[in-house]
Amino acid sequence: MPDTPSKASTNSPPPGTPKLIWLEAARAHWNWRGQSRPPFAVVPGPGQVSVWDFPRPPQLLQDKREVVIRWGGQQVARSSRAVLVLETSHPPSFYIPWDDVDRALLRPGSGNSFCEWKGPASYWSLVSAVRSLPNVAWSYPKPLAGAEAIAGCVAFYPADIECSVDGDRVTPQPSGFYGGWITPELVGPFKGAPGSSGW
Repeated sequence: MPDTPSKASTNSPPPGTPKLIWLEAARAHWNWRGQSRPPFAVVPGPGQVSVWDFPRPPQLLQDKREVVIRWGGQQVARSSRAVLVLETSHPPSFYIPWDDVDRALLRPGSGNSFCEWKGPASYWSLVSAVRSLPNVAWSYPKPLAGAEAIAGCVAFYPADIECSVDGDRVTPQPSGFYGGWITPELVGPFKGAPGSSGW
């Protein structure tokens, strides 16, 4: 499973399958792991970063750029302490510390998913007195070993809200299935585009 869970995904170990065996199989099937770029990858120019240089297992990296998330005109989060999850072929997901989020706007969402790198995900909806946006965010309150840095954070799908990084508006990862944030320095192609199911 990719860095970010699908809004509709219920990917999890089948009943009766030992979790360790399922995890090993899920992690082993990826061909691209950041050690080389495929021939169709865009060659990065000066100041650019290729998502094909990101590793598998994903790398978690502290980011000091200012992240601002707004829902309509309302500020949902502002932080310079995001944790980026960098995974081969995916634009990063930005995990925001809960302390930098207006938690009064968030309510538990529905559904569940399981990432072979990060573990079981919980979903969150934005809710105000007059509107709501279901399952627009997710978190890993009890992540697997190696992903502990995101235990106290939440990430947001950028498609239906305004997300910016150092003042640059984020472009959502293609397809609506994934939650990565495309910022100006990134080059792809990105997982989620047509024909990318095998990446």
